[in-house]
Amino acid sequence: MGKRLKQQRRGKGSNAYRKPPNRFKADVMFTNRPGKYIGEVIEFIDDPGHTAPLMRIRYDDYTENILIAPEGIKIGDKIQEGTGASLSLGSVLRLGDIPDGTPIYNIESKPGDGGKLTRAAGSYATVAVHSGNTVTVLLPSKHSMDFSNACRAEIGAVAGGGAKAKPIMKAGKNFYIKHAVNRTWPTNRGVKSNPVDHPFGGKQHHKGASSMTSRNAPPGAKVGHIAARRVGRRKR
Repeated sequence: MGKRLKQQRRGKGSNAYRKPPNRFKADVMFTNRPGKYIGEVIEFIDDPGHTAPLMRIRYDDYTENILIAPEGIKIGDKIQEGTGASLSLGSVLRLGDIPDGTPIYNIESKPGDGGKLTRAAGSYATVAVHSGNTVTVLLPSKHSMDFSNACRAEIGAVAGGGAKAKPIMKAGKNFYIKHAVNRTWPTNRGVKSNPVDHPFGGKQHHKGASSMTSRNAPPGAKVGHIAARRVGRRKR
């Protein structure tokens, strides 16, 4: 039957290649409760599961929650959430209540999902246009996307934007960065592998054979152009 390739073993989803949730400190989500509530930033958290720093919020009723910290916020600052919240740094508001041109992050893709988009360090989106029950948002990828007025987002830009500007310098440092989230690094090309590890391996520095592969190929051989529709140069 053959030997499974590394990418096939990783795709299986075993614990050897899965992210270690026991090392992560928090799941960042908005709270779903009615009304308006005010909280205070009491602590910043460095979580290996997030590229951005997190902030612990304590509300007036002494409940706590953890959110992604915006650039420029500090301990002791107040944030607001819910209906009628003010437009302040780190506050959580409905997209329908946020004016055009405001930078936002941690955007809900559907109302009540707790925040899904624009959460990486240094990223932010911009509210572009309000139209009826939808809001058009310009994402960091420069693509625009329409959201419901009821979707929520935080005000500001995600903190930690300069973290990746510093050069890594050594391969060992990058290894430990990837190791924190159980990322396999480095990833070798198939032509650089041994013949027992990859069909393209064997110190030839090229594939050595056609990369066309049958859709019914067994594990360990199903690699390359799988069930390609055509081969060769396209005639003009």
